[in-house]
Amino acid sequence: MKTRLVVAALCLNGIGALAQTAPASLPPLTTIATLDVPRYLGRWYEIAKYPNSFQKKCVANTQASYSLRSDGLLQVVNRCRLADGQTSEAVGAARQQGEASSPKLKVRFAPAWLSLIPAVWGDYWVIDLDPAYQLAAVAEPQRDYLWVLSRTPKVDHPSYQALLERLTQKGFDINKLELSPQQGD
Repeated sequence: MKTRLVVAALCLNGIGALAQTAPASLPPLTTIATLDVPRYLGRWYEIAKYPNSFQKKCVANTQASYSLRSDGLLQVVNRCRLADGQTSEAVGAARQQGEASSPKLKVRFAPAWLSLIPAVWGDYWVIDLDPAYQLAAVAEPQRDYLWVLSRTPKVDHPSYQALLERLTQKGFDINKLELSPQQGD
């Protein structure tokens, strides 16, 4: 299962690298102004996402954990529960693009020995983040992928609705979002 997740992530990253511009009818996607990476580290629960092929077997409890590695990169561990009750896990790496406060990251789930190939790195842009670092939206420039993440398994309705409004203003079709069940911890 882990191998399939790595291959799926590799394919996703390759697709993202091929598409370099947003659709002509939409302005370029904007990110938050700055990202304080130490505050962003830790566990995030997936609240909603655009459906995608590499997560289609995940049925609940999807979450991502970010930590700092000794080489300066971030470790990314994505987990979810499968229909048979097992946990699927994919471990990757992320690096910031540009200065230390950049909200634009590149993420890879391919083996480290492939890291010199640009196509294995996918865009991970933090496009919305509340001041308390409790609710975030992450996407890539073409708006094909979108994740809503929270520090808690549930988000209050007013905060979620306000985020959806901001995402609509950024050119996202919020009708494509599917909720991600979070059960227990």
